[in-house]
Amino acid sequence: MESLVDGNHTAVTGFILLGLTEDPTLRVILFMVILCIYLVTISGNLSTIILIRISSQLHHPMYFFLSHLALADIGFSSSVTPNMLVNFLVERHIISCLGCATQIGSAVFFGTVECFLLAAMAYDRFVAICNPLLYSTKMSTQVCNQLFSVAYVGGFLNASSFMISFFSLSFCGPNQVNHFFCDFAPLVKLSCSDVSIPAVVPSFSAGSIIVVTVFVIAVSYIYILITILKMRSTEGRHKAFSTCTSHLTAVTLFYGTITFIYVLPKSSYSTDQNKVVSVFYMVVIPMLNPLIYSLRNNEIKGALKRQLDRKIFS
Repeated sequence: MESLVDGNHTAVTGFILLGLTEDPTLRVILFMVILCIYLVTISGNLSTIILIRISSQLHHPMYFFLSHLALADIGFSSSVTPNMLVNFLVERHIISCLGCATQIGSAVFFGTVECFLLAAMAYDRFVAICNPLLYSTKMSTQVCNQLFSVAYVGGFLNASSFMISFFSLSFCGPNQVNHFFCDFAPLVKLSCSDVSIPAVVPSFSAGSIIVVTVFVIAVSYIYILITILKMRSTEGRHKAFSTCTSHLTAVTLFYGTITFIYVLPKSSYSTDQNKVVSVFYMVVIPMLNPLIYSLRNNEIKGALKRQLDRKIFS
């Protein structure tokens, strides 16, 4: 059942996701490509988590943040990718209202957690480079646990604002969502009730989190840059900067796509462009993060080599 008749209105009980394309051949190709990306995402991020847990030399705040980032990437990708893969295999993909709310909530939760973790990692680099003598105090286990709590509580509150707003909407007309997942903005357009408050509350919540986390990242890197420029040793500058390149790459990719989707005016790009960027944002980036951190981090490469040597020679 997609709808129920209630008086003069038809109450929608499910939505039809139109997906990325209607071309049968392209659907098969995209299914294979995205399935491979998803498998690499899961295996890569799980490997990162396991490597950090079993390697004592990686038991530092930066790598604890990285393991939680890997967990957030798994959750973020899993909130939409399995559903999208199913969409490629069926002619018409219907998702229930509860399923839609769950998808919105999980995507927003893990996306928000990732925002906070990227900000926490920027602060960690700031302390390590600008106040190295105070690092053990300012990034103690207690401080790290507090930062993790902020990330997960913030994710829960932001996801709750989206889900509450979704359930406050009434749908009694068209139920076709021109996307591959239950994005909140297209759903608001389908609502037949007053959307002034349900549309503003999540936008304010998400916007506030983006502004705060970007501010923390920007201020941290301004101080880092000033400190690096004051260093007399070229080797010291290179070493300090090299510890930040992986994080800067991840931040640029993540916030660059967020800016395109949620900050730029909708009139500046088409729905198809939005879909393509959303695939990159929700499917590709979670796969790239473990590659970025492993290929650019000598400590992770060293830890991986030691673990592989142990397995081979044991």
